[in-house]
Amino acid sequence: MTPTMAGLGIAFGRVAFVMLFVLTMGGLLTWVERKQSAVMQDRIGANRASIFGLRLLGLFHPLADAIKMLTKEDFLPARADRTLFTLAPFVSVVSALVAFAAIPFGDVLRAGGREIPLQAVTLNAGILYVFAMLSLGVFGVMMAGWASANNYALLGGQRAAALMISAEVAIGASIMGVAMVYGSLDMMEIIRGQGAPLLPQWFGDWIPKWGIFTQLPAFILFLAAGMAATKRIPFDFPEGESEIIGYFVEYSGMKFGMFMMADFVETVVIAGLTTALFLGGWQVPYLAGDGFRFPWGATVALAQPLVALLQVLAFCLKVAVVCWFLMLIRWTLPRFRYDQAMRLGWLGLFPLSILNVAATGLVLVAWRGP
Repeated sequence: MTPTMAGLGIAFGRVAFVMLFVLTMGGLLTWVERKQSAVMQDRIGANRASIFGLRLLGLFHPLADAIKMLTKEDFLPARADRTLFTLAPFVSVVSALVAFAAIPFGDVLRAGGREIPLQAVTLNAGILYVFAMLSLGVFGVMMAGWASANNYALLGGQRAAALMISAEVAIGASIMGVAMVYGSLDMMEIIRGQGAPLLPQWFGDWIPKWGIFTQLPAFILFLAAGMAATKRIPFDFPEGESEIIGYFVEYSGMKFGMFMMADFVETVVIAGLTTALFLGGWQVPYLAGDGFRFPWGATVALAQPLVALLQVLAFCLKVAVVCWFLMLIRWTLPRFRYDQAMRLGWLGLFPLSILNVAATGLVLVAWRGP
């Protein structure tokens, strides 16, 4: 195999892992949403779908949903714009999927004389790329609302676009403090910076320099704005049944399923960003490139591929925990009204994010000195 073919194979493998991870997590979240809500509400939850009598706690329900949507009639309104109507769900799903490409799921795997970054796309401004791709989702919901030739769908698309724009502005402002602290827009460098001790002169190596410790206000603001960007409870007023039908009211079959999948994939992306920017990403406490190094002097040597595997598993576990927390919020808070959500985004989250940037700058200047 030539070096060029080997490089293409490695790149394809990284992209395939990211796609498989995001799609698998998105599919599992449909099951998690049912079972977690059942646990919180003292119910059994979805458990009817079975194969050869096996129910496996309802894990076959996502498969049953996919079969149901694939076999339903693909409806097209008479006055709809066929091209835009068909493209809208694809734009929503693809923009969410490609956004995850710049999020590192590990450091570097050294094998066969090669150094393989565990990241689908290596960019020195990865944060900008992620938010650029996420912002394309606005086009999907607006295309769906306008192309349906339905006033309710159009109104739902406008409300969804307004919500996503207000959330993305707050998200962008909230992560500026993180970039200032770690001095980079490269997500791999930000995660590596979180592996250093926070205050070694006072606490030694016991507390890592994770973003949740250095930028706690930004973490809270980012998580709130991230939940709004996913258009899910308590920010699901673009499709609130009590006052509006939603931007996908005219969709059926798998096109409707793709809009649902886009919301779940966006949840995974927000969880991945939260992990990368605030929870140390693939960092494991006391795990270095050659094994564990504990503050009291003990060491445990590990092979580099095993270290890379532990990093990938740590990243996946953190993403799963953040997804669980987002589901917890989803089944706890009631839906905001449209005016409440807009006021929260433009008069709450955004000004506080700017204030956090200013405070971070003052602290960095005072800490580092002239």
